Amino acid sequence: MSPTPPARRRRLGLPRRVFSQVLLMQLAIAAGVAVLATGLFLAPLSKQLDQEAMNRALAIARTTAQQPQIIKDVQNTPPSVDGPVQQEAERIRKATKAEYVVVMDWRGMRWSHTTPSEIGRFVSTSPGQPLAGQEVKQIDNGTLGRSARGKVPLRAADGTVVGAVSVGIKYDSVRAQLISAIPGLLAYAGGALAVGALAAWLISRRVQRQTRDLAFSDISALLSEREAMLHGIREGVVALDRAGRIRLLNDEARRLLGIGDEAVGRSLDEALGEGRTTDVLAGRVTGTDLLAVRGQRVLVTNRMPTDDGGAVATLRDRTELEQLGRELDSTHGLIDALRAQDHEHANRMHTLLGLLELEMYDDAVEFVGEVVGDHRATAEQVTEKIQDPLLAALLLGKATVAAERGVALWISDLTWLPDRLIDPRGLVTVVGNLVDNALDAVGGTPHARVEVELRTEGRTAVLRVRDTGPGIPVEQRELIFTEGWSTKKPPAHGKRGIGLSLVRRLAERQGGSAAVTEADGGGAEFVVVLPEALAEALSEALSEPELEPALTARGETAAEEESR
Repeated sequence: MSPTPPARRRRLGLPRRVFSQVLLMQLAIAAGVAVLATGLFLAPLSKQLDQEAMNRALAIARTTAQQPQIIKDVQNTPPSVDGPVQQEAERIRKATKAEYVVVMDWRGMRWSHTTPSEIGRFVSTSPGQPLAGQEVKQIDNGTLGRSARGKVPLRAADGTVVGAVSVGIKYDSVRAQLISAIPGLLAYAGGALAVGALAAWLISRRVQRQTRDLAFSDISALLSEREAMLHGIREGVVALDRAGRIRLLNDEARRLLGIGDEAVGRSLDEALGEGRTTDVLAGRVTGTDLLAVRGQRVLVTNRMPTDDGGAVATLRDRTELEQLGRELDSTHGLIDALRAQDHEHANRMHTLLGLLELEMYDDAVEFVGEVVGDHRATAEQVTEKIQDPLLAALLLGKATVAAERGVALWISDLTWLPDRLIDPRGLVTVVGNLVDNALDAVGGTPHARVEVELRTEGRTAVLRVRDTGPGIPVEQRELIFTEGWSTKKPPAHGKRGIGLSLVRRLAERQGGSAAVTEADGGGAEFVVVLPEALAEALSEALSEPELEPALTARGETAAEEESR
């Protein structure tokens, strides 16, 4: 058997819980304050009692010195135990409960005293000041012990000092008053300490609830873990206080939002500016997995309120996922186009096979020529007006998909785009989104038609996409460019409401614009203006007025070749 492990020795010191430590510290503070207040009160109380005793002794001495009979007796009778001065002094002492009332002549010899044997003797303390005409009050030691004294000169009718009167109040009585006041003072201090202890307990209980009865070491560990987690996860975290000000940002949030530490303590509107991202983070737009676009990034945002009235928002970067989704959409579009071509090719092959089986060879040759001519005419029509290969390929693919859906996709006669685009991929994104939306809008409607017009004005590219669909209501013409807003069902790879938002952002990034109006004859017309879309050399070498004769000549040449 293994030996019994030794019992852990309990270490002395402060308790680990925040609640207990706060309670002990507050009790210590309350007790210290009570003791300090009691001491600060007793010190002036003792001084005040001494002052009152000296004032009382001085008042008795003044009253005694103002009696004319005592002045006459001091001047005319000898000091004796049974003399009138002694009898009057004892009467006053007993009436005032003073310790002693001593009357002396101008030499300092006693004419009265509590102890009769001291009569006729000189006083034990110097009588210089009262015999010099000054009043004195003090705490001093004498033959009867320590006392509070008051001394006043004894003056004749002409004002001459003929003696002095000294009155003493027993100091033990003053101390007894001070001691008798201590129990009441301690009772008040104890009551205050009890109230302080109760308040400390209530505050500590609140601290216990707010800290969830954790120890300081646990809180320190939680803070360290929080810092490591916040800066280690690949999601952006933004913490807001109840006033909507940013109080915490982790590294990923700074990267995704493009802001730094200067945003901490500022409101979202000040730090991010107006826009859907700000509205989502501020809670003005509610929901889960809300989409927002910040710069070139597509973000998915969730917001969770906290108990203190603030909130914590998380940000996930979906830019790559959205790009993959769009590539998947493009792949689906290509597959649809190939499938449509395969379907159309199968129909034509069946037709050609039937003509051959019927031995209608001339008709078969004519049919093949028409098919090849139609494809060639469509390709030449697109490539002559759209010289950029990416855009031309995109429109040819969209034309095949449109034909399968029963939609006529037309390239406007005003279309002309040279092969000198600065950002052809950006324009492909814009055209692809608008054409797809237009095909979706006219799907299932009679005489469905989509028209694309893409022309240049100097270095500016102007894109118009018109459709014969139901159109966009006036109240929704700005709303459709908002991130996350869509009337369509979400695709399998994610959410909708991004395409038109990206179209507008791509346009605004180049200083242009994107808007929607009502097309002639009904439907919607999207207009996108892209300034500085063409290279400088191209805009100077080829302008639209100079290209009109060239287009005409090309058309005539193509017609002559067809006739040949």
